[in-house]
Amino acid sequence: MTPAARPARRRATRGMGPGLGGAGLGGGGRVEAGLVDAGAVDPGAGAPAEPVGPHAAGRDDELTAELAAHVDRLARALPALRAAAPTLARWGEHLGRRLVGGGRLLAAGNGGSAAEAQHLTAELVGRFDRDRRALSAIALHADTSSLSAIGNDYGFTQVFARQVRAHARPGDILVLFSTSGRSPNLVEAAAAARAMGATSWALTGPGPNALARACTEAVCLPGDTSSVQEMHLAALHMLCRAVEQVVADAPPEPDDDALVPPPPVDRPRVVS
Repeated sequence: MTPAARPARRRATRGMGPGLGGAGLGGGGRVEAGLVDAGAVDPGAGAPAEPVGPHAAGRDDELTAELAAHVDRLARALPALRAAAPTLARWGEHLGRRLVGGGRLLAAGNGGSAAEAQHLTAELVGRFDRDRRALSAIALHADTSSLSAIGNDYGFTQVFARQVRAHARPGDILVLFSTSGRSPNLVEAAAAARAMGATSWALTGPGPNALARACTEAVCLPGDTSSVQEMHLAALHMLCRAVEQVVADAPPEPDDDALVPPPPVDRPRVVS
C-alpha cells in the first residue's frame, strides 16, 4: 500500500471492531468499508439490524424479485403434485407391502436426480419420521466401483440396467428420477426391470417422455428443472410417509432378543 493510500485506508476502517476487516459483529449491523453484518442484534436495541447487501443500489431489489419468481414458478407447479397424491399413495401402499414381504426397492437417477434417488433409499433403510423395521433399498449410482466398471466395459447407457439385472427379482420395484425423462441409461434400466419381472415407476418432468413410456407407471410434473427437482423431493417424502404407514400397520418383525444367538466361534488369541 502506498503512503498516499494509507490515510484513506485508516479512514475507511476507523471505528470498526474486530472480525472481518474490523466489522463489529456485535455492533447492530453497522456498515463499514462495504461490509455488513446482516444478522447481528444490538443487545441494547432489541431489534435486528436492517439487512444491507454489498451490491450496488437497486441490486437487492433485482435479486429479491428473481428469487420471488423462483417461488412463484414452484407455486404454479405444485397443484400437479397435489393431483398426483392418489397415485403416490397407491405406490406407497404397494411398495410398503412389498418391502414388508421381503422385496427390495432399487432407485437411480443422474446428477441432482441421483441425489433424490439416494435420499429415497436412505429414508427407507434408515427412517423417515417414525421408528420401524429396516427396509431393503439400494441406490444404484452409489456403488461407484460397479458404476465405473460397467460404464467402462458396457458403456454409460448400461450402468443402471446391468445392476437391475443383478439385483432385481420378480415383484421388486425400481424408481427412476429424471427431470427431462430422456436419459438413455434410465430408459435402459426400465427395460431391464421389465425383463426381470420388476415394476418400474418414474418421477419425471413434463410428459409425455421416453422414460414415462418405458416404465410401468409414471408421474410427470410440469415446470423448469429446479421446480421439478423440488417437487421430486416432496414426492419422495410423500412416498415415504405412505410406506411407513403401511409398515406400521404390518405385523411386527421378530424381536431381536427372541432370536437364538449363533454359537461362539473359537478363534486363536492374537497377542501383539
